[in-house]
Amino acid sequence: MRIAIFHNLPSGGAKRALYNFVKYLKGAGNQIDVHVPSTADENYLPLKDIVDGFHIYTVQRTVLGLIKSSVRYVLPPFQSLADLHWTQKHIAEAINAGPYDVVFSEQDRFTMTPFVLRYLKKPTLYYCQQPTWVQGLHMPAAALAPSPVPAYKKVWRAYLQARIPKIDRDNVSHAQHILANSCFSREAILRAYGLNSFVSYLGIDTALFRPLALPRENFVLSVGACVPLKVLVFILRSLRVMDKPSRPKLVIAANAGNPAWEAHLVQMAARLGVGLEIRKAIPDGELARLYNVAKVFVYASILEPFGLAPVEAMACGTPVVAVCEGGVRESVIPNETGLLTDRDEVAFAAALSELLPDDRRREHMGSRGVEVVRNYWTLEHAGARLASHLHRVVGDAGDLKDMRDGA
Repeated sequence: MRIAIFHNLPSGGAKRALYNFVKYLKGAGNQIDVHVPSTADENYLPLKDIVDGFHIYTVQRTVLGLIKSSVRYVLPPFQSLADLHWTQKHIAEAINAGPYDVVFSEQDRFTMTPFVLRYLKKPTLYYCQQPTWVQGLHMPAAALAPSPVPAYKKVWRAYLQARIPKIDRDNVSHAQHILANSCFSREAILRAYGLNSFVSYLGIDTALFRPLALPRENFVLSVGACVPLKVLVFILRSLRVMDKPSRPKLVIAANAGNPAWEAHLVQMAARLGVGLEIRKAIPDGELARLYNVAKVFVYASILEPFGLAPVEAMACGTPVVAVCEGGVRESVIPNETGLLTDRDEVAFAAALSELLPDDRRREHMGSRGVEVVRNYWTLEHAGARLASHLHRVVGDAGDLKDMRDGA
């Protein structure tokens, strides 16, 4: 197949998943061209090195764009959505003029569903990692900011929170075919948009994330951005519940984060008497090592649509203790590859207290996790699942054309 790829993603799990999808599709003999706006993060896992063609389109900062966005609706760094919209329309026109059998579109870091879907004429498959109702999940202001938020920022955020979902719904109404990363996400898409989707689970690189036979160290590991929705505060408070002699240190491997929020976590950890180490932007090899030497992987993200990190931990033979919500319920097998608890600090601490001193049980769960990942959650499994959906979309387009020609 000749496949056009579109994304406007930041660094993080979604970009890693896309990178792995592209590697699989290219390795399977498909011709791959990537089309991205300049706002996409292509420094992290750059696609240009693994595809046939790479096209980047500069998103201008125009006065007209600011005016059309009512000036108030400007994204950092001083970027209007009108200019982003126009750029994606141009991208769609370029893709429509190209020799592609199918388009695979990822999400947009600003609008969730990208503007490009409004204008694509080719058969298109849209991978919806999550709808805006999950992305825009509200928490108490005190939990979102470690210091008071200026009034002008509150007004600006309120405007965005009202506007972004409308743009997202308008854009997704043009989606021809939708994929979800979990059954939880499929239900969220149906609830948010009233649209059907198919589940195509992600996978992880088992050549990178694998058991390394390293000695375990007395810490628990969390992986992901240092932002409120990852609920690292919950993990710190859960550790505080544990008896001090058995309380492990928490190590956070963060791909991104807010410096003020990180400082808030450090201060809170000191106040609670919990050891904390934050490691930022570490190489993949070091991340795999941390998974291997941690005693337990801890996970408490709020309504995470899928969550690659627990699967990466299992692939390294590390059991998972997680809050039982969102997509993690579909990857972690309770009492086999980890433990799932309510969002309750006492229950979470009890699960850790039960598992940390039991070397034999942790080893058994770790071995079972490696087995489960290799049987279902590899890049090859995920790539094959995606390829089958791409072929379905191309086939549906061909059947529709035959019906029209026959008419």
